[in-house]
Amino acid sequence: MQDAGADLLVFECVPSALAAEITADLAIPTVGIGAGPDCDGQILVLHDMLGINSGHRRPRFVRDFLADGGSVAGALEAYVKAVKAREFPTAEHGYQ
Repeated sequence: MQDAGADLLVFECVPSALAAEITADLAIPTVGIGAGPDCDGQILVLHDMLGINSGHRRPRFVRDFLADGGSVAGALEAYVKAVKAREFPTAEHGYQ
């Protein structure tokens, strides 16, 4: 994909070790959604970030930042802080 001109790759639910290996081999950034901590960036859908699941089973890579932040604005701040500090995602939020 990189050689074909991709500017970045998004990995969703890719095993963490595989995402780490691919990220290390590429010059373009990788963004993970449940692909472990070694991607260059992270995405978490707002509903997942706020713990709003409408009765659906919560995916492994989800963390309820509303519980951490106490408000929607606080949840967003907590998410940004955790990603920048590389405290999220952790191994428990990825797939083996």
